[in-house]
Amino acid sequence: MKLLNSRILLAGTASLLLLGACNSEQSAKPAATSPAPAAKEAAEATVNGIVISKKRVDMIVKQAAGAGQPESPEARQGIVDKLIMQTLVAEEAIKKGLDKTPEIMEQIELLRQSVLANAYVQDLVKNSAASDEMVKAEYEKIKATITGSEYKARHILVEKEADAKEIIARLKKDAGSFAKLAMEKSKDAGSKLRGGDLGWFDPSRLVPEFAAALGKLEKGAITQEPVKTQYGYHVILLEDSRPIEAPPLEEVKPQLAQQIQQQAVAKHLEDLKAKAKIEPAAAPAAPAAVK
Repeated sequence: MKLLNSRILLAGTASLLLLGACNSEQSAKPAATSPAPAAKEAAEATVNGIVISKKRVDMIVKQAAGAGQPESPEARQGIVDKLIMQTLVAEEAIKKGLDKTPEIMEQIELLRQSVLANAYVQDLVKNSAASDEMVKAEYEKIKATITGSEYKARHILVEKEADAKEIIARLKKDAGSFAKLAMEKSKDAGSKLRGGDLGWFDPSRLVPEFAAALGKLEKGAITQEPVKTQYGYHVILLEDSRPIEAPPLEEVKPQLAQQIQQQAVAKHLEDLKAKAKIEPAAAPAAPAAVK
């Protein structure tokens, strides 16, 4: 599973818009030129003749729910209250002519582009769903790259090499005391109480010295010399090994479908950029040297 999860996914393909972002552009326009909702459209409130539509509130409620905010009558009323205040304040800004200042006009244009870009990406996501055949092909491709073995082992970690050698000497006389010695001697808090048991693991997750020593052991064998790593000195018991197998297709199908979808979106966006004529601004000229 972890091998299949390791692919880099395109993050944040369509971020939710904040309450202010959803409404700033329309609120910033003069009331006289703002398109009024259709007559039959239900209104949540009217502020100085400007309608706050139910459709707009529904959209914000839906976005909030997608972000994990529970829907409730109180939450909905809170959104309406914020829209009312936002509308009032935006009207005052227009009266002062703030909507005509270069900085505010730039922000409005940036917001317009952001909304349109998000809408385009959301449309891409909706139309880039992976078919069962695509998911199966991706699964087989990844499955073919999964090789090697995973191990089940125990270890005892101590600070001094002499302590590790003493433990090895005791284990030569009584190999069955490994778990007991681990609980008594090991300084690895994560495995100590389990008798040094590390469970099943992929050796690639371990420090190289530990993995190399493990790979030389036969099933049931204990390292005959302390294994030094950055953590101290280890005594290792290999209990079992088995080939690494891919999880069943049905188990990873949803994440593979999402991965394929995100890769398709990323490729489309990269193609757009590759086809575009992008001209970086010329670097400013260096100041003349003072003589």
